[in-house]
Amino acid sequence: MRVHKKLGTALATAALAVGFGAVAAPSAHAAAGCWTNDGGIKWYCNNVSGAAVYGIIGNNHSYPDPDKIVGHMYSNPSWFYCKEDGQAWVGGPHPTRWLMTVADNGQLGFMKDTAIYSETDPVQNCYPSLQATPTR
Repeated sequence: MRVHKKLGTALATAALAVGFGAVAAPSAHAAAGCWTNDGGIKWYCNNVSGAAVYGIIGNNHSYPDPDKIVGHMYSNPSWFYCKEDGQAWVGGPHPTRWLMTVADNGQLGFMKDTAIYSETDPVQNCYPSLQATPTR
């Protein structure tokens, strides 16, 4: 009887500890931003290992081709040149954002923002002159 009582007390204590742990667990925080070590030429971001890198449409480096995978990125973190908004839909917090990079096989292309864990807002725009300008 004593063994059962001690076991019951131990299980109850463990259940309470787990319950309190679940209640006291911290809420999720926003991901840390991408960073640069060379003044903004390359931006480093944490990403999904093995993520697809997509090609470009035609000879214009401004437009990712969401139907053409040219390679993969197995490194994490990986580096990116810049970001492009207003492109093909990818979902997530930046639903039309792609980041220009070079796949592990050396092919230039774009990675979907949804394949990147870091906040990509700090990454420079690929073509700042094409971004919206303030009205006077």
